[in-house]
Amino acid sequence: MEAKQNIAYYHLPGLYEHYHFYNKFLPVYKEYRECFYDWCQIGSIYGSPSGCIWNGGRVAMGNVSSSEVIKLMASYHISPRLTFSNALLEEQHLSDAMANQTCSLFNNSTMNTGIIIYSKLLLNYLKSHYTSFYYVSSTTKVITHLKEAKKELNDKDFQYVVLDYRLNKKQDWLFSLTQTQKDKVELLCNECCDVHCTDRKACYKNVSEINLGKQVKEHECRAPGGKEGYQFSNAMKNPSFISIEDIQNIYLPHGISHFKIEGRGLGNALLFEFILYYMVKPEYYIFIREKIYLENMLDLF
Repeated sequence: MEAKQNIAYYHLPGLYEHYHFYNKFLPVYKEYRECFYDWCQIGSIYGSPSGCIWNGGRVAMGNVSSSEVIKLMASYHISPRLTFSNALLEEQHLSDAMANQTCSLFNNSTMNTGIIIYSKLLLNYLKSHYTSFYYVSSTTKVITHLKEAKKELNDKDFQYVVLDYRLNKKQDWLFSLTQTQKDKVELLCNECCDVHCTDRKACYKNVSEINLGKQVKEHECRAPGGKEGYQFSNAMKNPSFISIEDIQNIYLPHGISHFKIEGRGLGNALLFEFILYYMVKPEYYIFIREKIYLENMLDLF
């Protein structure tokens, strides 16, 4: 996707996991575009089908067919992204039937499909078997050192790099990048995890193990506030949080246009709140809520 000047591209969660929400929301987004900020667009929607062993980051819960997903994304000309960021893949996992069938469907469609990826092994496999994908370096790599982050941005295999959220406010470094590098930067806006967390890699490893079917205990977050679960109000207090004012007044003027919203593992109602905050003009909050809740009778709770 070629970025347009002063346009923010949001990469939204739940390609499969929140499919039914998007099936109701996207018609509203299209019909009532005047209710949404004209400086932002949906850049992509990302996620993974339930039971896919290549999945990482979160345990996917989306029980919907890939053909339905492709049809919906094609209807609104939105790039789908498959979240294949499992960190523990081995040669034996590359032949997985479900994952390859999913890739074949998207590869044979006319969609501009992205793959969010961690494993170099999987990247090389996909490049040799499928021709139509673009690749996104996953934030699950937890790259927090600036030298390593710049190396990732210079990797020609990746069209985008989702930086670790703790680099969001390294603004002197971000704004010193070349425009080519800035065009690849994707910032995670609404992370709730404590910026001092030292277990992030262990958490992602645990999710990768679960997706591979290993019988392991779910990771227990020991970071401050971790046991409370995700709360948007807490995320807004996070030093790494990127507000709409930050996007408009700081990042866009400095040539950074891509912003990722997390939420694959959260409920539809919370996802809707993210969209209202980041995309809808405040005077239209109630109107858009009514279009979703009342006209569609969408049960989000």
